[in-house]
Amino acid sequence: MNSRGVQSKVRSPLRRRPAAARGQSYVELAFAIPVLVTVLLVAADFGRLFYTYIEVVNAARAAAQYGSNSVVTAADSSGMVAAAKQDGANISNLTVTASQCTCGTATASVPACASNYCADDPAGNYVVVNAQTPFSTIVKFPGLPSSVTLKSQAVMQVQQQ
Repeated sequence: MNSRGVQSKVRSPLRRRPAAARGQSYVELAFAIPVLVTVLLVAADFGRLFYTYIEVVNAARAAAQYGSNSVVTAADSSGMVAAAKQDGANISNLTVTASQCTCGTATASVPACASNYCADDPAGNYVVVNAQTPFSTIVKFPGLPSSVTLKSQAVMQVQQQ
């Protein structure tokens, strides 16, 4: 009883819902779960795609950095490939090709570079590294390719002549 002498009902905040309302929640959950799982799979696949692409780019750059140290390392294509494979150790099926080129006089062992490389230094030597790996999604999504080849190219000028 309160101060006026009237008895008041106290409602519990933990009141139970009717059975029909509980069933509605289950139906909403049944519709929401497939949508949430699909969003999670798409996010996971795109995350894997971007991670793999960054690893391919970094592997090509590591090989080019190794090769650009001197004329000796620029001629060591197997060393550049090893540097790329070491940097991209988390990537399966990584394919790397490395070569050098010159803006000066081309020889049988060192070919001429593309003209856009030679704009800044007409007598420079460059290393060119190409890296690639295949990528496949976890799930096949309609309208999107399920596999793609991720490629990267790194070009650096040789530092010591």
